[in-house]
Amino acid sequence: MSYGLGAYKQTSVKTASKEQILLMLYQSAIKSCKKAIEAIDNNEIAKKGESIGKLQDIVIELNNSLDFEVGGDVARELSALYDYILYSSSQANLKIDKEPLEGCLSVLKTLYDGWAQAIKSMKNQSPEIQK
Repeated sequence: MSYGLGAYKQTSVKTASKEQILLMLYQSAIKSCKKAIEAIDNNEIAKKGESIGKLQDIVIELNNSLDFEVGGDVARELSALYDYILYSSSQANLKIDKEPLEGCLSVLKTLYDGWAQAIKSMKNQSPEIQK
């Protein structure tokens, strides 16, 4: 990665709101999942493992950021979905099978769309979230 692009990415993360970071994490997880599927299609075993590793790192971070006291049932449901993604991606990695990753991708896209819509709705209701 060139220095300029790396510096730009670092600055964009440092200046992003919590909501923007959440969406960035989902985007990166989706991208890693797609790369893993592509790697399986192309029989690129090392790239598959690397992409699944990145996907799992992101999902673990998302799971670790859940607040079960504040989030209650929603946090528990999200944690169960993250566990599903971790299990399915591990199975895909072990069996070199893209089908479990396609399920992960579907869940990730649904979560991303839901969060994006919720954030958009919150911004329309509360101007301070726009910062």
